[in-house]
Amino acid sequence: MNKTQWMPILAVIGTGIVLGGLILILDKPSGVPEGAESDAVHEKLTDNQVNIGPRGGKLFTDKDFSLELTIFEKGVPPQFRIFLYEKGTLLPPTAAKAAVTLSRLGAPAQLFKFTPEADYLLGDHVVEEPHSFDIAVAAEHNGKIMRWSHSQVEGRVEIADDMLKSMGIELLTAGAAIIRPTLKLPGEVVFNEHNIVRVVPRVAGLVTDVQGHHGQHVKKGQVLAVIESPMLADLRSQYFVAKKRLALTRTTYEREKQLWEEKISAKQDFLLAQELWNEAQIALELATTKLRALGVQPDANYLKSNYAHYEIRAPISGIIIAKAIALGEALKEDREIYTIADVSTVWTAVTVYPKDLNIIHEGQKVAVKATASDIESQGTVTYISTLIGGQTRTATARVELDNKDGRWRPGMFVNAELVAEEIQVPVAVAVSALQTLRDWTVVFGRYDQYFEARPLELGRSDGEMVEVLKGLSAGEQYAGGNSFALKAELGKAGASHDH
Repeated sequence: MNKTQWMPILAVIGTGIVLGGLILILDKPSGVPEGAESDAVHEKLTDNQVNIGPRGGKLFTDKDFSLELTIFEKGVPPQFRIFLYEKGTLLPPTAAKAAVTLSRLGAPAQLFKFTPEADYLLGDHVVEEPHSFDIAVAAEHNGKIMRWSHSQVEGRVEIADDMLKSMGIELLTAGAAIIRPTLKLPGEVVFNEHNIVRVVPRVAGLVTDVQGHHGQHVKKGQVLAVIESPMLADLRSQYFVAKKRLALTRTTYEREKQLWEEKISAKQDFLLAQELWNEAQIALELATTKLRALGVQPDANYLKSNYAHYEIRAPISGIIIAKAIALGEALKEDREIYTIADVSTVWTAVTVYPKDLNIIHEGQKVAVKATASDIESQGTVTYISTLIGGQTRTATARVELDNKDGRWRPGMFVNAELVAEEIQVPVAVAVSALQTLRDWTVVFGRYDQYFEARPLELGRSDGEMVEVLKGLSAGEQYAGGNSFALKAELGKAGASHDH
């Protein structure tokens, strides 16, 4: 054992002598006269070749007297139990008084007092994991005080400071942190219902050409289908008749106006020509309005050769998600023949369980991640249903996502993560520093040149930081990045659970 390793042992021995002697003096039997203790004390301070006792514990011996220190943990938290022997024969627990001082790396010394229990002395504290510590044992038997020391190591590895960087080990300090626990809920990408348009012909006719098909991306104004419509031919004829009539009545009006101004014709003829011109204007405006209501430009070139030719065009840019039209089919004016969805924005329908309804609210930022790919995006809750589904017993929250790049496809399953709350905790460590050792979740505390496993009792986490309820104090250093290398070093050293 080198000098560095001896230092904590010597410290605990000194502490043990003071504390153990103090407790034994305070509880000194009345048969020992005042001042006689110094002659009766026999110090046995050794850490060499500690034997194993009948019950598997550490056996400390002074001539005919022996003390066996065990750690019992079957069905109970780990506890010190001391068995007493005289020439190998078990003594009753009242035959001696004992005290144990335990010292760990980075922690103050802990004094264990013992009381008789069945056939052993029972310690008054739980022996916390890991069982890696230095101990000083003091016992008083028949007026004689004996002392021993022992050191056992578990979950400890020595790494010099100059090796930390080469091993990629980053030192962090446990301390206060804000934990932002996230709520993860399942969902599905759906169409933005505000951007879905159903296309109807608006005029009856016979389908002569079909250009739009299911799943096709179309631009606003693109021709989807062509029909031949007698109704359109009639409206178009009315338009041209009204247009020609307007030209004729205007000519008549201008001529009658000139004749009346020259006192050649009567005013009555002028007023009649003016009335006919106004009626022709009204008739043309009406015919124009009827055509434009169908989406037809009255003077379109293609109608000059075929009055019945009618082009059905896409009202918005998007994807054709439904089609109900075939070549040669006779359509009615109100028949739904196409459904087009604009997918520049999409919705995520998030399933919200009743217990989580008080956490989620409109305007809340949400991280949405696809379950089957690495696609992710940020969105905002725009709506929460007021009713809970009768079969699913869940509500639905709507999250709107920007989809100009077309990555999100309706039907994709996603996970939606949102920050439930912000919690200030007194002690927290990085989640990346956690390792599994035996059945513990641990971090490796840094104490001088040693790293030692510290089993933790953990609380709330946000995936980056986790609250420490027990096992590490604020201000203690621990291995952050690449802490797995320390676990590997322990494996090489053959770390054991030594009792």
